Amino acid sequence: MRRAAIPLALFVVLVAAFGWFHRREVRRTSFVARMFRGFDLSAEFRDMRAIFPVREVATDRPTPLPVGTPRPLPETYRYGGERRRTDALLIETDTSGLLVLKDGRIVHESYTLGSGPDARWISWSMAKSFVSALVGIAIEEGLLAGVEEPVSARVPELAGSAYDGVALRDVLQMSSGARWNEDYSDVFSDINRFGMKLALGGSMDELAAALEREKEPGTYNRYNSMDTQVLGMLLVRATGRTLADYFEEKLWQPLHMERGAYWLLDDSGMELAFGGLNATLRDYARFGELYRKGGVWDGRAVVPPAWVEASTHAGAPHLQPGENPQSDWVLGYGYQWWIPEGDEGAYCAIGVYNQFVYVSPRHGVVIAKTSANRRYGESDGEASYRELETLALFRAIAASL
Repeated sequence: MRRAAIPLALFVVLVAAFGWFHRREVRRTSFVARMFRGFDLSAEFRDMRAIFPVREVATDRPTPLPVGTPRPLPETYRYGGERRRTDALLIETDTSGLLVLKDGRIVHESYTLGSGPDARWISWSMAKSFVSALVGIAIEEGLLAGVEEPVSARVPELAGSAYDGVALRDVLQMSSGARWNEDYSDVFSDINRFGMKLALGGSMDELAAALEREKEPGTYNRYNSMDTQVLGMLLVRATGRTLADYFEEKLWQPLHMERGAYWLLDDSGMELAFGGLNATLRDYARFGELYRKGGVWDGRAVVPPAWVEASTHAGAPHLQPGENPQSDWVLGYGYQWWIPEGDEGAYCAIGVYNQFVYVSPRHGVVIAKTSANRRYGESDGEASYRELETLALFRAIAASL
């Protein structure tokens, strides 16, 4: 018994050592396995650098957002033909932060779930709208030929894939034609296969190159996170720089963001362009304010105004909001921005678990929300997502101001 105890003790030590040296990978696998399963992931969402490798983004001359006269949120809003309580929705969607700008000034700011003004919360798919801005800047600088340029011309490993010969415009508009299923409640969906590859340390670029075509590009609006990853690949090739480096110079520093940010990386060192940005609530709101002001900040066109205009309007029949046989959701789509129904001209960036940047130019309002909605993705529908209902609340807040 004594002789057997030595190898057993050695085995325990080796297992413990393996767990210590690979603690990030172990935690990452556990994190991905718990997504869309009803767990509270708020602690992870405010510290994603403990789970994934990251690339830092520095700010330049950080400048706080101006503060206006505080304004109360409306107590209720209308959704589904009935009045519902604002506080109930914020609690039920595990809201960690809510910030409202009116004419560029903070009129409401609140935090829960251990978050605060300095917390750099995961953006998830809100990052797609930031990536779109970089594409517009790269076109303006002549680094990309324009929205008709085929993405495979710059990224040759996409030859033979769903993206072979597909115009940049169609990828921006989630109309690449690639076969894809982004149902978070389906364990066998492409997005969950995507997540497993991420958990095990695979390359996102390799997964993009393996997708097959399902529909003619530019004819059907199918939400596909891999389309944005392709945009990230394209930017890296066109600029000769990392996505985070280009992002820092062209967006983060010109906006004088209050805090630095960081991008999550896959194990090949590529940014998770589809949703890997981590930043503060105030800095997410500042990006929305940039778009509300037509891409101009401190008198300088940080994002080309024509790009802002094109990005926030549905430019083809298959992109129009409402019940649309050529689209897989009721929200319309621009260049990586969502467009709700109605004549208010509002648009928004949306991330899973109820992350939002909502812009209402008509009312001079920007709303940013970070969340950890633990029911998100438990089923494939509004009862789980609460996104359309949250937009109803945002419309009520904007109208109240």
